[in-house]
Amino acid sequence: MNMTRRNLLHGSVALAAAASAPATAMSLIEKTDKPLHILILGGTGFTGPHQVRYALARGHKITLFNRGRREIDWPGEVEEITGDREIGNLASLKGRKFDVCIDNPTSVPHWVRDAGKVLKGNVGQYIFISTISVYADNSKAGMTESAALLPYTGKNVMKETRATLMADMALYGPLKAACEAEARKQFGANSTIIRPGLIVGPGDETDRFSYWPVRLAQGGEVLAPPVGDRVQFIDARDLAEWTIRMAEQRALGEFNATGPGYPLSVEAMLYGIRAVTTAGAKLHFADHAFLEKQEVAPWGELTAWVPSVGETAGMLAISNARAMDKGLTFRPLATTAADALAWFNSQPVERQILRAGLKADREAALLKVLLAGANSADG
Repeated sequence: MNMTRRNLLHGSVALAAAASAPATAMSLIEKTDKPLHILILGGTGFTGPHQVRYALARGHKITLFNRGRREIDWPGEVEEITGDREIGNLASLKGRKFDVCIDNPTSVPHWVRDAGKVLKGNVGQYIFISTISVYADNSKAGMTESAALLPYTGKNVMKETRATLMADMALYGPLKAACEAEARKQFGANSTIIRPGLIVGPGDETDRFSYWPVRLAQGGEVLAPPVGDRVQFIDARDLAEWTIRMAEQRALGEFNATGPGYPLSVEAMLYGIRAVTTAGAKLHFADHAFLEKQEVAPWGELTAWVPSVGETAGMLAISNARAMDKGLTFRPLATTAADALAWFNSQPVERQILRAGLKADREAALLKVLLAGANSADG
């Protein structure tokens, strides 16, 4: 059955409304009847501040451990202690007991090992924020948490540092998988592994999702990925708040934390984002053959997208059923897009230069070739 563009948009909005929990003002959040003392390792990056604010609204006691380089005004009392995990300086945590530890920033296993040395036996639950990039085979849609993980093939995983990772990002998935293994070694059955997909929304410094609301708000002719390819992502606020609820439930095991709660295509995502702007951008959807021939980079140039064919066919079509069974909910796409755009536009002028996505001249050149061959689905 054919669907008009308008029907497609209305259908996606309706599905989003049915599958999403509305954003709730912090002042209206109900207090928990069982307050926890939560230690957050990090806490001042992208998702951490959302965790802190939501946890405070729920009535929890919060301690942050980090290097103390970012000052944030919190809407309640927050204990902040300092150290440096890269050099094994966790002395300020010794002898302390917590109900829960949430480990946000870790991407090298020795950070988990060192945390285990001072926290094992002193925390009731250890929540490690991992990534869907740990999976070894992304060729099939519907992958669950039991799928095989990437192996680490280097000489000594405990010698890997943040510096070596940044020098070779191919290590990211294997090192995150190794971190998960170390978490289970240190904290055993008390560990929770959360594997987010692309984390998006206001505050995202990568612009990997924000490219689309910013670009569509500029109007004009817009090059887009193939119409029917799948996309998945999660608003940082949804991830943060659900992580706190996982602590409250003491939910253990592995969970894929990506969304939304229904299959979302490139077409539905981009028309949904366009609906929150007034510029009237015209989308031109290229096919796989064109993008491959023109060497357009998935993820980097056409952001939030990888081809739904071949070895990446299932990368953005992962099962999130287990997380949704534990209460993971999603803001509407329109809310995430509008808030991401508003945040980007509120930044200093020097920051309002996109850090991801197609450059204007590159996009124009590609569109010229695409339209000359009429090899697109437009709208």
